[in-house]
Amino acid sequence: MQTAPNTDLIEFENWTLRIRKTDHPSSRLLLMLHGFTGDENSMWVFARDLPAHYWIVAPRALYVTEPSGYSWRPQHDVDFGRPSLEQLRPAAEALIRLVDAYQLSAGIDANVFDVMGFSQGAAMSNLLAFLYPERICKTGILAGFVPSGLDELVAKRPLAGKPFFVAHGTKDETVSVDRARASIEILEQAGAQVTYCEDEVGHKVSLPCLRALRDFLGE
Repeated sequence: MQTAPNTDLIEFENWTLRIRKTDHPSSRLLLMLHGFTGDENSMWVFARDLPAHYWIVAPRALYVTEPSGYSWRPQHDVDFGRPSLEQLRPAAEALIRLVDAYQLSAGIDANVFDVMGFSQGAAMSNLLAFLYPERICKTGILAGFVPSGLDELVAKRPLAGKPFFVAHGTKDETVSVDRARASIEILEQAGAQVTYCEDEVGHKVSLPCLRALRDFLGE
């Protein structure tokens, strides 16, 4: 995989991070979360031409996968592809601790930040927004889904007024488009304002949806 230009690879408090810094006067942190078997380099294909005000942090997930890559939960063969709230919660809590520690170290304000993720990383992004709505502004969900076990949280409408961008492919055989559409219903039940981009692609993001994502983050 080609290394993202103008980024730094660092080790920080037992995390491996790829960072794009900015000196923009109105900077905001964007947390990018890779999918199952990905790593800190996987998300940068989506970061091209993102607004200059973003200070981007792409962490490597906590758990090793075989034969390579990383995951946001320990490997579960029984419910593969169906992570739950409780399975992902430890990683969500660890990510919030990471953001808190990193903002102090870097001297930036990340009390409120944006997050986007792909596939399992999108599920993590959804979970962060549900668990920490006071910390998350915009959320980008790429070829992803809402994890199970959130019924009680949904009823409390923690996402009221929160802007979400969801992109999905009708030919996705990893996360079906029906699952994505059902996830949108859950997000809207929780109060989210969802912008949806659907295209005839597989488990990836089409160019039109990628442009729409950049417009969403640039607003």
